[in-house]
Formats: sequence, structure tokens, C-alpha cells
Amino acid sequence: MFGAIYTGLSGLLAYSDGLQTISNNVANLNTSGFKATSVRFSDQFNSGNGAVGLFGSGAQGGGVRLDDLQVSFQQGDLRQSDDGLDLAIDGSGFLLLLDGDRTLYTRTGSFIVDNEGFIVLEGTDYRLAVLDDAGRAVAVNIDSNRTNAPVATTTIRFADNLSSTATEQIISDLVVFDANGVEHVWQVRFARDGDAGGNAWDVIVTNDEDEEIGTQRLSFTQGEVDADSSQLVFDDPNNDGLSVTLDFSENVTSFSSGELSTLRAAGIDGNGIGTITNVTVNGQGRVEIRYSNGETEDIAAVAIADFRDQQQLQRADDGLFIHDGRGERRLVASDDPAAGRVVAGRLEASNVDLSEQFGELILIQRGFQASSQIVSVSNDMIQQLFGIRGQ
Repeated sequence: MFGAIYTGLSGLLAYSDGLQTISNNVANLNTSGFKATSVRFSDQFNSGNGAVGLFGSGAQGGGVRLDDLQVSFQQGDLRQSDDGLDLAIDGSGFLLLLDGDRTLYTRTGSFIVDNEGFIVLEGTDYRLAVLDDAGRAVAVNIDSNRTNAPVATTTIRFADNLSSTATEQIISDLVVFDANGVEHVWQVRFARDGDAGGNAWDVIVTNDEDEEIGTQRLSFTQGEVDADSSQLVFDDPNNDGLSVTLDFSENVTSFSSGELSTLRAAGIDGNGIGTITNVTVNGQGRVEIRYSNGETEDIAAVAIADFRDQQQLQRADDGLFIHDGRGERRLVASDDPAAGRVVAGRLEASNVDLSEQFGELILIQRGFQASSQIVSVSNDMIQQLFGIRGQ
């Protein structure tokens, strides 16, 4: 009977621990990246010497225990956010966080750029890891990329039709940059040479100070640009040697279309100096910096850790995990078939299934109730035994 009490107590202890586990799962229903813990029980068996005596066999059941906890790594919903440094993994992999000599792992998180230029998990000093050229995990720092160097304009590409019956077309507000990133606004005027039968045009370029930079001849044959005039070079020596080619070599024609011309500047290269406007992770899972001059710079691929046995990971605070070194770990970039891909502007929701947890809660409550009855009945029987009087 005393053994029955201990058996009942094992149930009370096991179901109490199970209740704590279920409570933790439910409490973290809305915790980003939280992984539920499965509750499983197993029997305990005390084996004696096999002798049969007054109280039966020496082999007795020892009650129940809570099994080693297993974390469910089933993926939660990926919920949209407004921040390009809110990251999640669509797949089974983990983001790497570097904390000195220690490496932590997470499924999702909100990241920011700290005062030292490192991308860190918000509220911590844990630095997001990227892959270097050797495939090693290193912290990413953007301090050396705070500005984007200017690039001088070298080409203005034109497209569409210059009416052969028009007399003039002006294309204004063409923004070009010199080698120092200084912005200049050019105007290109096309004046038809009537003596050439509509087949030749004078191209006059002026700058934003109304100074004429130069005049050159653009010629057509049967509506197509003559090869020798398809690229016209204009030099502005007063602005750091700015030299720009007006390119008419593709998709430029001169056919009769009344007084309306559709000729336009299809593209201008070069840019001024740029400052950072945004740091994000692009669709290829790479850290990308966007600048005020419209340019972007690709920094490095975000590192993803792929584990052969995820149960080797040990849970830590704030949805983080620690790897004890047992089992295989691979470091890969985004879009790996096994590990998945990095998704920006998303946070992974908890994978807790509330209906499943409530079902487990009912079973645990009933198990605890039944175990308590075993203790109660065993206690009553012992009380009856104490009440026996000798005759």
C-alpha cells in the first residue's frame, strides 16, 4: 500500500510538470518564433528478484514520469511587417547570432543597425552573421559603406522618333553628374537643316547656365540613323572635364509624323554621392544597402545554419537556441533546398496549436485527478489497517 502511494505521487509529480509545460506553451501563444514543447509520459518499472511472497511478485510498477521534453520545430505562420530587417526563415534553418565567442541561433527576429554599424537583434548586442568568402560566419558591419561614391555621367541614351517634318524639338532637364558628384542640368535642342531635305539635324547642347557646350550633326538615311553620327560626344571642360556621349545607335528613327516628335532620353548613367536611406535583406537573402542617389550595394549573404538533428539544440531565453556541438551543422546561404530561405519583412509566429494544448490540458487534469485518488484510497486502506484490533 505504501508502494501505491509512491506510485500515485509519481503521477502527481509527472502531471504537475506536464501542466507547467502546457502552461508555458499557452503563455507563449503570441511570442514570435516560439516553438511548442510536446508533452509525453512513460512508465517506470521497478524490478525485484522475481521471488513470490506474501505480497505477490517482486516486480512492481513504479508509476509514471514525464519524458525528456521534445521541441516541435514545425514552422509557424510568416506574418508581414513593415521593417526590411525583420527576418524569418521559410524552411527548417536558423539565423546565426554572434555574441563574442558564443553562437546563438534563432528562427526569426527584429534587427537594427547599432551605433557601431553592426546589424544586431533588437534589444541585445547579438550580431547577425553573414557568410564571408570562405563560407564562415562573421558579423556584418556597414560603417565602411555609409556613403556611395559619385560616378560621372558618360552616356545619355535616346529612343523613339524624331519627326522628319518638324523643325525643332527640345529635350530639357537632363540631369548629368561630374566626377565630383555635382549635378548639372543640360538641354538638348534638335534643329532640322531644311537644306538637307529633313535628313540632317543640328544637335545643340547647353548647360544650366545657358552656356552652349557644343553643336554637332545628326544624320538619317531612309529614317535610320547614320552610323557615323549615331554617337555624338560633348565635352564640358568647365565642369571637371565632363564628357558625355549622346547615343542614338538603338531605337532612334526619323520618319514623317507631322509636327510631333516622340524622341526622348531613355537612360542616363552616372550618379551623385549617396547616403544610406535603408538597410534591408533582398529577395536573394543578401544584406543590401540603398542610397539616396538611387544606387544599391550588395554586402553579403545572410548565414543560415542547418542541423541534422534539431533536438540537439538547447532552448534559451527570447526564442534563442544553443548548440552543444553534438550532431552535424552546415552553414549555407539562402535558398538552400534543405535549410530554406531568408525572408525579409516577415516575422514567424508561434507554432502553438491552442486546440491541441487544451486537449492535452484536459488529459493532464484527469491524470492528476486519478493519481490523487490513488493516494487518497491508499491512505484510507492504511488507516483501516491501523484500526485492526487483536482479539
